[in-house]
Parts: sequence; structure tokens; C-alpha cells
Amino acid sequence: MPRRPRQVSSTGMYHIVFRGVNRCHLFEERADYLMLIDHLSTVKQELGMELLAYCLMSNHVHLILRERSPKDITVMMKKVLSAYATWFNKKYERCGALIANRYKSKPIEDDSYLLTVVRYIHHNPSSAGIAQGLDRYEWSSYCDYLRGASAFTTTDFVLSLFHSDRQTAVSRFVDFHSVAPIEDYSEPEKTRKSDSQVRVEMMSLQGGREPHTVVGFPRQKRNDVLVSLRGQGLSIRQVERVTGISRGVIAIAWQSA
Repeated sequence: MPRRPRQVSSTGMYHIVFRGVNRCHLFEERADYLMLIDHLSTVKQELGMELLAYCLMSNHVHLILRERSPKDITVMMKKVLSAYATWFNKKYERCGALIANRYKSKPIEDDSYLLTVVRYIHHNPSSAGIAQGLDRYEWSSYCDYLRGASAFTTTDFVLSLFHSDRQTAVSRFVDFHSVAPIEDYSEPEKTRKSDSQVRVEMMSLQGGREPHTVVGFPRQKRNDVLVSLRGQGLSIRQVERVTGISRGVIAIAWQSA
């Protein structure tokens, strides 16, 4: 079955995710993280690209990149992943693929979506329980936003969406990150189900009853249904539309699960 062509971003910005094959570790020690950062830095400089956010986890990596010319993303990822995999395999005397399938990519077309993905990426370590604070994790761009100018991460554009004054922008950036993300952006290429598809599936699960009947369920039963919908990769806004339950109630149910 042929692969779907990648979607093209009108803004040049993309959310990129790649994982270790069979969820294997991409990094075994500090030097490995530094080597991937070195490869990313070299290639993005060659192509004149910008890295707006990143997070390196043990078995997967999130990047937000903005390309200068169409298809620069493809060139960059091919160079970076090939070079790093070759280096890693030689260092650890292993054979075979290191990266699972091809990397995932999702166009970022508006500022609101950009900010929510930036927050999601920076929350990865705390969501995984490996960092008690966003500023405690070494391998993400969060602290680059707090410290100021960075040769690796381009922070000015994202901060400008909060305020023209940098100090005020950083303060609002921190406040924005104080709220844990609800949406799941772990699979950027995953296609969202339509509202009609969700409605049909919910009716099937509820013996033909319409999704809006969930609002009348006892609280625990209602919340159980809401949590099950989150597990299907639905966004909080889509669940709100289909069920008629306010996003605040949905958010509380999801955060409590």
C-alpha cells in the first residue's frame, strides 16, 4: 500500500515526531543527546531553517521546525536521522534500523495551534513523570525561552504571540505553560475522526442512544464515557460538539482519570 504524501504547510512550520524502532531508546547517555543536537544544529544552519521548540525523550523526539524553502524538512530529516542512526549503531555495536518507520509530520497553519503544540512538547517530561518542573528537564527548549537568546532555538516568534515586550512575553509564556495540556499530539499524522463518525460509534456503544444523552448520565458514568473518548484520540472540542458537554467539565474528567 503506497504511503500518503506528506501535507504541505502554507506557513512552512511543521510538528515533527520520530521514535525508536519498537520503542527502543534513542539515547543511552548524555553524549547521545548532545550528538543529536549537534546534527540538528549543523543541518538546520546549512538549510537556513528555524527550530521553534523541541523535546528529546528517551525513545522519541518532538521538533517544531520552520523551513525556508519547500521540502527542506525532508532534506533535513533524512540527513539528521541517517547520520545519527549510523553514529549510534557504530557506538553501541548494533545493526538494523534505529528509527521506527518514517518520521511523522503535521503542518502548523495558525498561531493558536502552534502555541498548544509548543506547550504539549514542553510538558512531555512532566507528563511522563521524569521531571518535577518544566525547567528541570535539560533536553527541551523550555529553558531557552526563559534564558533569552539561543543559537539553537528560535524563540522570538513564539514570544511575540504573547507580547511585544520580551519580559512580559516570557511571564505570559510561563503562565500559559502552567496549565497542563489536554490534547494529545503524540501522533501528528493521525487523522481525526469526523463528528459524524464519532456520533455513529457512540450510538453503537450506547445501544443506539444519541451522544447528547451522556449529559444526563450519573456523574461517574458520564465521566467514564468521556475518558473513553479521550482514549480514542479525540480532541476536547470535538467531544464538546458531539456530546454538548462543556469543555470545562470534559477537562476535569480527563485530568482526574
